[in-house]
Amino acid sequence: MRGGWLGRARPAPRGAAPPPTAPLAGDPDVREAVAEPLGAGVVDQVAAGPGPVTGAVRSFVRDAARSFTRTEAFREGWVAANRTVHRAVLRALRDDAAAGRPVTVDLAPVTERVRDRLARDNVPFARRIPVRHTEVTVVPARDADRLRKGYHVLDVAAFWLPLAAVAFAVAGILLAACRRRAVTAAGFGTALGGALLGLAVLLGRRLTVTDLPGPVDGPAAGAVYDALTETLRTAAWLLVALGLTVALASWLTGRHGRVPHRRAPAKPPTREPAPPEPPRTRL
Repeated sequence: MRGGWLGRARPAPRGAAPPPTAPLAGDPDVREAVAEPLGAGVVDQVAAGPGPVTGAVRSFVRDAARSFTRTEAFREGWVAANRTVHRAVLRALRDDAAAGRPVTVDLAPVTERVRDRLARDNVPFARRIPVRHTEVTVVPARDADRLRKGYHVLDVAAFWLPLAAVAFAVAGILLAACRRRAVTAAGFGTALGGALLGLAVLLGRRLTVTDLPGPVDGPAAGAVYDALTETLRTAAWLLVALGLTVALASWLTGRHGRVPHRRAPAKPPTREPAPPEPPRTRL
């Protein structure tokens, strides 16, 4: 086999940009979380056969599942699965006609891509892997309807709230008696908003990961949450940096831009002209 079962990491194929969860395919916690149910599923299939499943077989299947999560085929399958789920969820959230229906995905394209990758790596019997159209429920109908309403609210707020914040800030600066102080206050307010956003992401991580059920709890869930909220964390740091920079620049400009008030030199006291002497009369 070329490069063995594990193979060597190859550059991703050109095309659509990978989803934000694509780097998670190399995270050890995520690989372990995927390998456990993958190996258990294979063992269940073997157990359905005529012979008993020994401890050696279980250990071999578990090691094989861990080994598979280190291959390029697993990375491509991970990316393809995430793209499929992402498109299906977005389509369901944006389509009001999908109310009352669960969000499902067809795993056939993912299976086909993994099979082709294994075949290119000369894995024995890879071409014999069956590709079946299997519908998997990602989000139940009740949860999908609730998420759809929240998505519409967030979709509107994501456009109008930043626009309203900028409009109010500009109007406040233009109408302020001291515009420099208004700019400084706006900068500190922007930094405070970024700090609150970062705090909300941090608290959301703790609440989300803690409330997840046992099979998906732990470091793997935290890694997934961090990948999905990376943009929010970056935006929070940018808001803090931008706000503090604007506030500091405004304060320094006002401090060094002041012209010290100089007193006018004192004028020497002017003498009042002496009254004219009365004319003397001659005798």
